[in-house]
Amino acid sequence: MHENRTKYPKKKAQMYQLLQDLPKKYNVTALVRMEKVRASQLLPLRKKLLGEVEIVSIIDKIAKKSFEKLDMPGIEKMKEKLTGQCVLMFTNMSPFKLNVLLAKNKVLLTARGGDIASIDVIVPPKNTGIAPGPMLTEFKENKIPTKIDQGTIWILKETTPVKKGEPISTKLAALLGKLDIKPIEAKIVLNSALSEGILFAEEELVVDVDKFKESLMQAAQEAKSLSVEIAYITPDNAQDLISKAAQSARSLSIESGFLTDETNEQILQKAHTQAQNVSSKLPAEATTDDAPAEKADVEAKADAPVEKADAEAKADAPVEKADVEAKADAPAEKAE
Repeated sequence: MHENRTKYPKKKAQMYQLLQDLPKKYNVTALVRMEKVRASQLLPLRKKLLGEVEIVSIIDKIAKKSFEKLDMPGIEKMKEKLTGQCVLMFTNMSPFKLNVLLAKNKVLLTARGGDIASIDVIVPPKNTGIAPGPMLTEFKENKIPTKIDQGTIWILKETTPVKKGEPISTKLAALLGKLDIKPIEAKIVLNSALSEGILFAEEELVVDVDKFKESLMQAAQEAKSLSVEIAYITPDNAQDLISKAAQSARSLSIESGFLTDETNEQILQKAHTQAQNVSSKLPAEATTDDAPAEKADVEAKADAPVEKADAEAKADAPVEKADVEAKADAPAEKAE
């Protein structure tokens, strides 16, 4: 009889051996406390994670004894957390991914007295199908207006007896259950996880996926900007570096006045602009003083032929007169 007492029952012996084998088979051993988890949540989760995660409901004393015999880094710390009603999960996926996956598998449950509402509890107007009687008092106590019609209780208008974050009384919880309203959002959260000898606490396993993506994208952009700035070429920044080098070469060509097919127009335009700027800064006299002198020269040159013609005309006049007089005197001399 004494020997039989020292032996584990078959079910416990199987659990002991299972907890010896699974931590060696998988990379991650995760712990879930069942205080805030209902057994009804585990069944659909087992089916969904079948092949990826093994879920084992444990007896803490058996689990502790089994873990004591394991020679694995960090298992001693995990053993200390095996108190109360627990579930162990064994997987090869990252503990952070596992926690995110579990968080997505939320379910809405009926409320119990003292539960905190996960959402605004809205009771819509409808025929409840409940016969009048003591139930009318429960509706009244929870400030839900009703009427009796066709032998059943009707809710007159939409009512919010409790808001998100507020406690749900025992009477309201019972009434919501009869109305099939489930205001409690339940999800399984890892209490701790052992991975590669490191034990992660619950708060360390919570990952804001959107925030993490944003941080990762920002880090990638900063790394790319740095690589471009120091001209460290990679497949991701090669095009940016080539564009930057081409732009620098073009700017240097324009600045130094080195003509190329791509910069001819810009260099000439720059030179023209500079010439206009220089011209605009010269004194007004520098562009107007020479004008009268040039005008006088033009006029002098224009007048010169006229004066010469006048002089020749005057010189020719006496000659013509003398010729006329000579011709007039000639017959007179012949007559004499």
